[in-house]
Amino acid sequence: MKISCPGFTGAGSSKQDRNGFQRRVLTKRKHVWAYIRLNEAIARQRGRLFCWSAVCLGGGVGLYFARPVEPDVTLLSFLALICGICLTIPFFSSETLSPLFAGVGLILAGLLVAATHARTSAAPVLAYRYYGPVEGRVIAVDRSLTGKIRMTLDQVLLAEVAPDRTPEKVRISLHGDADPDAEARYLGYIALRPEPGQHVVLTANLSPPPGPAEPGGFDFRRFAWFQKLGAIGYTRTPILQIGPPRLNGVQVRVNHLRGQLSERVRTRISGEAGAFAATITTGDRSSMSIETTDALRASNLSHLLAISGLHMGLLTGFVFASARLFLALIPGMALRLPIRKIAAVAAMITGAVYLALSGGNVATVRAFIMVSALFIAVLLGRRALTLNSVALAALIILLITPEALPGPGFQMSFAATTALVVVFGGLQRIEVNTWLPRWLRPVFAVLVSSFIAGAATAPIAAAHFNQVAQYGLLANVLSVPVMGVLVVPAGVLAFLLEPLGLGWIGFLVMEAGINWILWVADFVSGLEGAVWKVPTPGPLVLPLIALGAIWLVLWNGKLRGAGILLFFSGFYVWGLVERPFILIAESGRMMGVLMPEGRAVVKARGDGFAVRTWLENDGDTASQEEAAARSGFQDYAGFKAYRFAGQNIILLSGRGVKAQIFDLCQSGNMLIYGGRTEGFPDLADCHFLTARDLRQSGSLAIYGQTVAGTELEIVSAEEIAGRRLWTSRPTRTRYRQADQ
Repeated sequence: MKISCPGFTGAGSSKQDRNGFQRRVLTKRKHVWAYIRLNEAIARQRGRLFCWSAVCLGGGVGLYFARPVEPDVTLLSFLALICGICLTIPFFSSETLSPLFAGVGLILAGLLVAATHARTSAAPVLAYRYYGPVEGRVIAVDRSLTGKIRMTLDQVLLAEVAPDRTPEKVRISLHGDADPDAEARYLGYIALRPEPGQHVVLTANLSPPPGPAEPGGFDFRRFAWFQKLGAIGYTRTPILQIGPPRLNGVQVRVNHLRGQLSERVRTRISGEAGAFAATITTGDRSSMSIETTDALRASNLSHLLAISGLHMGLLTGFVFASARLFLALIPGMALRLPIRKIAAVAAMITGAVYLALSGGNVATVRAFIMVSALFIAVLLGRRALTLNSVALAALIILLITPEALPGPGFQMSFAATTALVVVFGGLQRIEVNTWLPRWLRPVFAVLVSSFIAGAATAPIAAAHFNQVAQYGLLANVLSVPVMGVLVVPAGVLAFLLEPLGLGWIGFLVMEAGINWILWVADFVSGLEGAVWKVPTPGPLVLPLIALGAIWLVLWNGKLRGAGILLFFSGFYVWGLVERPFILIAESGRMMGVLMPEGRAVVKARGDGFAVRTWLENDGDTASQEEAAARSGFQDYAGFKAYRFAGQNIILLSGRGVKAQIFDLCQSGNMLIYGGRTEGFPDLADCHFLTARDLRQSGSLAIYGQTVAGTELEIVSAEEIAGRRLWTSRPTRTRYRQADQ
């Protein structure tokens, strides 16, 4: 009997035809089997697809910031077309392929959203150093890393600078006679304390936003670009106020109100406790000392300063419970009205007001979105504390402010929230509360939440701040309950009683709770080994750790274990990090060499921000003075040298450089000079880097490898930063002094 099949002619067929037919059948079976397995894998993710949408959108935003070159309009148009096609296909394709096309479309959408937002954030950037009069309106007041008060101005006017080249915003730190903390006096004039809305004039030194302190480091220019901050600087002379405050504009009105509330709080609670109270009330950190901030960071209590889920949850929860209890005490309303829903609306309104007063940082916006989702769920009678609400908050923030993704605020806030939702959801399913006595449940909740939130944010905090708080769990267990039971309820009570003149009652309780928290911070930060310093990781570390954790949480199926592999791969890559052997500051006046005992720097003063950044990124606890005392440099009159890979790297300084330069310019020497080079001859026999060269290249890093014999392997900050909208540098740099 003969059986005929397509491609197989029966007994008369050759052996080659039969083998070809069998291969086609097997290939088809493999394709069918792969499709079935893919369909099963996708089907298991049905309940988590909304969460994966936020991950895909964030992945696209991350791809945009990781690109070395800014995508042009042609490429963006092509990607927009592909994005539209991918997001349209799911409406017509099978359930198996729809999520795949949607995921690709969302990744491209994230890249497009970030690129569009970057272009709409374009504003003039100062192209040179400027010294002269500055006029503008104060829109925000905060503190620098060194504890100095600084103000942000808009409506800026600069002498001899065209309006179309004048920065939209500038930020100026107050030093010397301008510092109100020092109670400076100049010809009998007490330094003005800036407040939002004031129209001021001053004499300041301004410069463009600086590049990274080292190649691959944090690029402040990107942050400044999205803030439309076109220049930063400082002043040492008094500030003069011109006319009454200008309060036009929502941001200025809100910041002015924040300033008034902060001042009111500080008058009721003095000292560091008052500064802490003002910070958690309005987000105003301008009165917080650097010592207190460092103690809170070293004890892992700095999250109490950031108005986030803890504050928003405690505040809205207290308002919800209080409003519900108050309405329940009125029989007529309790029997006729849905008091639970009325209390939910009151809590949402309170949260919105708190969001406006807090300044609207990423953590606060995330917290408000989540508590709003919770109370909306109360109104609808649905469950709200799920990963979908976390994903919703992430989607909204990424669409509005995609530049928040690389920052620690976004990463730590969502890491802690996701971990808490997952863990407490699991504990709820296994009904842990039924195993514990009622009095022990709050203690257990505080312990678990502190441990989980600390563990989830520890890698991110270590990557961004180069330190791990060893006793953070102890500090949080001792402080978080006081924050929830005393500080936040007392703060609400104080503001409710303040119109009656009884606000002192709430402020008294609030001060007692804050003093306890500050004591805990001082005690824990003073313990031996309280802070463990770690080096800065490479660019792949945090993405690997984050992707591994997300995969472990969201993926359903046999491949969930891949998340563990990705997670620990990130830490393995972190352990392989190689710090630059030699670092040279952009100014050309500072150099650091990595020695066995730590990095040694050439001077104990100058380029303080760059040196502090180098030491922090090394995981080094030394100060600049201690680093300068380390041996390693050959010290000569007018210059310091270090021999590396057969070459002398010489940092020139002081007078007489021009007379020495001919003797030093020899084959095998690399000269670095940060001063002016007018009248210097062309030097062809050595590698001579001037301040102008470094302004074009940015800071430099020299690694412990060489190429081509004795030629050093040098990496510049601009080479790593790439060609982006915010990295463009002027073709020529000049110093302009405006007429006074």
